[in-house]
Amino acid sequence: MNKTEVFLKACTFAVAGASQDRSKYGNKVFRAIVASGRTVYPLNPKATEVEGHPAFASISELPVVPESLSIVTPPHVTRQVIQQAIAAGVKNVWMQPGAEDDQACQAAREAGLNVIDDGSCILVSLSIERSSK
Repeated sequence: MNKTEVFLKACTFAVAGASQDRSKYGNKVFRAIVASGRTVYPLNPKATEVEGHPAFASISELPVVPESLSIVTPPHVTRQVIQQAIAAGVKNVWMQPGAEDDQACQAAREAGLNVIDDGSCILVSLSIERSSK
């Protein structure tokens, strides 16, 4: 199984940078995971809800530890999110294009996480998954 398949096979997901603004990728990624029928939590410290789902300020505030975390944040925020993910026990992280940070990638790999940071986008993978069903 490749890294993407491992990420998508998880039971629980979170999106760091889930936005209330439907034009932003954090919102698009969140909506796509919801539409795929997966359990997903929005992470946004400035929002109380995203697309009708209660939003959480940090991973430690979630009711469960997500197995997979999609990150749609600026690189300097990605570093903080990765530290939270490592501390919480998240297994898989997918840094969406533009969210990648060398320091965060290295820390995540050293902690043993399954890391996707190759410029691929979860929206493409979910679209392929949906069309193959």
